[in-house]
Amino acid sequence: MNERMESPEMRVESAENIESPAFVAVSDPEIGAAGAPQATLEDSTSTPLARAARRGNADDWMNGIQWLSSTIVLAVFVITFLAQAFQIPSQSMEKTLLIGDYLLVDKVHYAQGGIWNSLLPYSPIDRGDIIVFRYPVQPTQHFVKRVVGVPGDRIHLFRGKVFVNGKVLDDAAFAVHKGLQFDSYRDNFPAGSYISPEVNSRWWVEMHSVVHEGEIVVPPEKYFVMGDNRDESLDSRYWGFVPRENIIGRPFLIYWSVRRPETTASDGRLERLLYTLVHLPEDARWDRTFRLVR
Repeated sequence: MNERMESPEMRVESAENIESPAFVAVSDPEIGAAGAPQATLEDSTSTPLARAARRGNADDWMNGIQWLSSTIVLAVFVITFLAQAFQIPSQSMEKTLLIGDYLLVDKVHYAQGGIWNSLLPYSPIDRGDIIVFRYPVQPTQHFVKRVVGVPGDRIHLFRGKVFVNGKVLDDAAFAVHKGLQFDSYRDNFPAGSYISPEVNSRWWVEMHSVVHEGEIVVPPEKYFVMGDNRDESLDSRYWGFVPRENIIGRPFLIYWSVRRPETTASDGRLERLLYTLVHLPEDARWDRTFRLVR
């Protein structure tokens, strides 16, 4: 989610009778008239100057607390309603998004209803959009994928090529294939001859109800998503559709990017932190800093 004022020395003198015991100079308690009672210096903390200093310190504290409170409220408002930071932990969106990319996600772009429609631009979710959403299988996790099918679309894959409504998808600008071994389930979805062990069991049951003539038909208020790294992405092929209410927003800016070193289970947080600090200049991807996500 990052003054003291000393009271001046006081001197009291009589303008009428400098030798009168009642008006003896008391700047030094050792000095006084012989046999005369010593006058005591008024407590410096009760002087107008000292009281003003205390009020000044109190005002400084109050101003600091107000500033901190305002900052926290603003940060909570931004995170809750406008934008949020996320980190990319996997390679499923390469080469568009890399492991170690830090993103700002626009949470208003796909807003529905309320005051946002009149205050900020709103756009419907469309094919080709990159979205951040709560993982339907485990909503506490956040995933980022690209929308391939919107409600009503018919989707199927043949030998790794994506077909939408009977036409091959023009995804050459962002989709990559790493030439891995042919996988019948992944590359001929949903007509594969076997079930992948990575398929969610709930989706395997549901999938048969949304397959018509060898194609997946996207239901209302749901979206079919895939990773740009087609051969290494656990996406809608393996766990199903993304409900509209799970969608958080769209990533619009990579504000920082750093290469992640290979670590083992025995590596501690302190070791990783020290490594990051030492190797930061060489591990940072400076060319990706403040890059717009497309």
